[in-house]
Amino acid sequence: MKKSMAVLLAGLSMAALLAGGCANKEAVKKEEPVVPAASITETDKSVDTAEQARLAEQARLAEQARLAEQARLAEQARLAEQARLAALKPAAAELKFQAVYFDFDKSDLRQDSRDVLSKNAEVILKLAAGTKVQIEGHCDERGSAEYNLALGESRAKSAQKYLTTLGVKADTLSIISYGKEKPAVKGNDEAAWAKNRRAEFVIVK
Repeated sequence: MKKSMAVLLAGLSMAALLAGGCANKEAVKKEEPVVPAASITETDKSVDTAEQARLAEQARLAEQARLAEQARLAEQARLAEQARLAALKPAAAELKFQAVYFDFDKSDLRQDSRDVLSKNAEVILKLAAGTKVQIEGHCDERGSAEYNLALGESRAKSAQKYLTTLGVKADTLSIISYGKEKPAVKGNDEAAWAKNRRAEFVIVK
């Protein structure tokens, strides 16, 4: 009887020990730190925001550099054009164009007009590359405004065509007609009219 009681007590003690050990292990497992999923998401968002800010700043600086370079090139082009025009001014001052005159109601070139155009061609050919010359056609006061505009254009074209035969490039020349709107001389006699029937030459670039 005593022996059976001892065995029973020993078995109960063993079971209690085993139960206590499992409980401790379970308690240890429960105490392990767990990182909440929400914390990980917030960290990722923070990293993404910082990266976006860095990329945005990088893009801003790149655009700023592009605009600065664009402004530099524009200023460089402006100074180059300014220098070209400055070099052109002495030539324009020294090399004068002469007006070409026409008979009443005519756009045909007279011999004296051809001689003048030959001199004007020499002037044009000495100008800097890229310089443009405009030929203005003019008339005296007689006739309608519409008729004189057409006649002035015909006179400018005659001068233009003859200059191209002398070696002046066609794309160097342009024409415009003012008809009777810009008389060179005021007057209502033949002396004034003869001065107003003309083609003049102007550097436009």
